[in-house]
Amino acid sequence: MNYTLEVIAFTIESVLLAQQSGAHRIELCDNPAEGGTTPGYGTIKTAREKTSLLLYPIIRPRGGDFLYSDEAFEIMKRDVLLCKELGCDGVVTGLLQADGSVDKKRTAALVEAAYPLGVTFHRAFDRVANPFEALEDIITTGCERILTSGLKPAATEGAETLAGLVRQSDDRIIIMPGSGIRSENIVALARQTGAAEFHSSARKTADSKMEYFNAAMNENLQTAELDSGEVKKMIAALQTLD
Repeated sequence: MNYTLEVIAFTIESVLLAQQSGAHRIELCDNPAEGGTTPGYGTIKTAREKTSLLLYPIIRPRGGDFLYSDEAFEIMKRDVLLCKELGCDGVVTGLLQADGSVDKKRTAALVEAAYPLGVTFHRAFDRVANPFEALEDIITTGCERILTSGLKPAATEGAETLAGLVRQSDDRIIIMPGSGIRSENIVALARQTGAAEFHSSARKTADSKMEYFNAAMNENLQTAELDSGEVKKMIAALQTLD
């Protein structure tokens, strides 16, 4: 089986680290404190110019839940078209109804707008009322994969549900476990779930390179950065399964 590792990049520096470390695909995001929102035009364009890796920007206009107004949906459609214009390989998005079901109509509209780019339905999935019904609904929208932790905070906790989703998907859609995946658990998770694609933030904290700090501001100027060493370890771990 061929295994795929997708990593998150919150900065252009992390895009470069992903390129260097052997990752297979990048989910490009802004705002790590809010779980990832749509990056700006300049970030997407520069990332596309700097990496040959598969590039999937997230289409999420704000933090919080995944129930969107008509105006927010218009923003999402325009951001999808922008990603297509800039030569991205796909986008990552997720929309729900107030009752915890998948917003099939608007998800399908974004898939259509993105074509021929691929579309990943992100961890909005982990907020659905019934994951096995949601799986079937997402398949009908044309998404190519679902990023999920099995409706638990970490994929290791949701491994049983993830395995059930992989079985039910029956190669009609890719189930990609994510959340809390590191080199020390990725092999066990692959064996438990039967999944072939994995998603990791592989995140570490990077200190500021400023020499001068205004102590009166009492602030932390650290940033989230991709841990290239950890990415290499995960790639090596997956290769032991081939």
